[in-house]
Amino acid sequence: MIVCSCEIEILIYEANSLKEKRHVIKSIIERIRSKFNASVAEVGYNELWNRSLLGIAVVSNTQKMCDASISRIITFIDNDERVEIINCYREII
Repeated sequence: MIVCSCEIEILIYEANSLKEKRHVIKSIIERIRSKFNASVAEVGYNELWNRSLLGIAVVSNTQKMCDASISRIITFIDNDERVEIINCYREII
C-alpha cells in the first residue's frame, strides 16, 4: 500500500470574508472528492479570508498511480480561476 499526501497553499481571489472563503473552499473540496476519489480537508489558515491550506491524501497499490493522481489534482486546482497555488509539498509514504 502506497500513501501519497500533499499540502497545497492557495490564495483565494474572490473571497472578501470568511463566508466567501468557505464557499470557494467547500466547492473545491467537494469537486476533488467526487472527481478524484481523494481525501481532502482544509488544514490551515482557518482565520484568514484570502488564504487556505488544503491537505490531500491518495492511497494506491503503486507509487506511479499515486503520483499521477496528485498531479491531476494539482492541475485541477491550478485551472480554477478563483484561486492561485502559492506552495505545494508532496510526500510519499
